[in-house]
Parts: sequence; structure tokens; C-alpha cells
Amino acid sequence: MATVLLVEDDDHVRQAFLRELRDLGHAVRSAARALDALRDVAAYPPDVVVLDLGLPDLDGGEALKMLRAVSDVPVIVATARDGEQEIIRLLQSGADDYLVKPFSAAHLHARIEAVLRRARTETRQKSLVVGELIVDVDRRQARMGDTVLQLSRKEFDMLAFLARNAGRVVTRRELLIEVWQQPYGDDQTIDVHLSWLRRKLGDRSAAPRYLHTVRGVGVMLTAPE
Repeated sequence: MATVLLVEDDDHVRQAFLRELRDLGHAVRSAARALDALRDVAAYPPDVVVLDLGLPDLDGGEALKMLRAVSDVPVIVATARDGEQEIIRLLQSGADDYLVKPFSAAHLHARIEAVLRRARTETRQKSLVVGELIVDVDRRQARMGDTVLQLSRKEFDMLAFLARNAGRVVTRRELLIEVWQQPYGDDQTIDVHLSWLRRKLGDRSAAPRYLHTVRGVGVMLTAPE
């Protein structure tokens, strides 16, 4: 059971989801306005926030930025805006997942469980060690020996996911879903980030030490032999 804060201004929709999520075993609170939700999160931190973007007092995108300034609570954005650039913007602003309206309570329940699984994994795995590489999930810092790597947010997220799956080939689709949190995207974006990450790890594509590309499948992080 998770404690869920549902932020939705449509009374009919809010009441329906309150009832159905409670039937699925969650403890659910609700707010109809962004500022009420922010006060609720500050006073009684929930396990996850479901944030509608069409709120009467504040744009949901701005509410997300304000929420991220005060809390690391996982946030699932509920939106009618299904454009790729808009979704990317929201994820880069701090959303952990998103759902495009309309969606069912069962679908939302599945997304809540997935987000909380990722959060529990990050809590459990504070430091990931692969050879001389140490990835500190809690501090969002990676080191190669005593040298701190200067990584962008996406580079760190990609490295952390690869480190959690060290020794296993990770597909491009997995990277899109877990790092970019979208089921589709441009392979070139992944290639560019991998290239930057490889350079910062001190790897060369011709003679990789840590990052190994498996042609037509994906990429694997492993300790040098």
C-alpha cells in the first residue's frame, strides 16, 4: 500500500480515482489546487504524487518545478498534452513518469507500483561499484577511483541504470523507457549520450574498457578484465 496524493481539479474525476485507488489498497489524499498540494507535500510527505497539469491556480508544469524545489517525492504527471517535446520537457523538469488522458485507475495503479519499485531500488542501492567506477545514487555522484566525473543529469541516469545492470546487455528500448521514460525516441540521442559518457569514463570505442556496444542489441557496462 502506498500513500498517494492525487492533484486533480475535476471533482468527478478526483472522486472516481479516490474511490478506485483506495479499493486497490492505497491510502489516498487529494487536492484540487496546486498550492494546496504543495502545502500538503511539505506537511505530510506522500509516497507518490499524481499531478494533473490543468489546474486552476497554477500551470502544472510550474507546480512540478516548485514541487521539485522542496521534495524528491516521485511524481506521475497526468496530462492531455501528448506531444513528444512537451513530454520531454516535463520529464526533464522532474517528472518520474507520465500518463496521457484518458486512462484507467488500473493503469495508474500499475504506474504507481513501477515508480515506487524504482524508488525502492535506488534507496536500497546507494553505491554501485563496477571495477574502479563508483556510482553514488544518493548523492548523484560518480567517481572513477578518486576522480569525480562531471556528468549531466541524463548521463548520470544512464550510467546509474547501466551500473545496476552491470554485466548484462541493456537494449536501447530499455534505456528509452528507464532513462528518458518514453517508449519511443531517436536512437541518435542515445548514441550521443553514450559517446559523451564513454569519453568521460576514459573509454575508446575501438578499445572499450567499461562500455561495450553489442551491435544490433544494446550496450553493456562491465569492469575491465
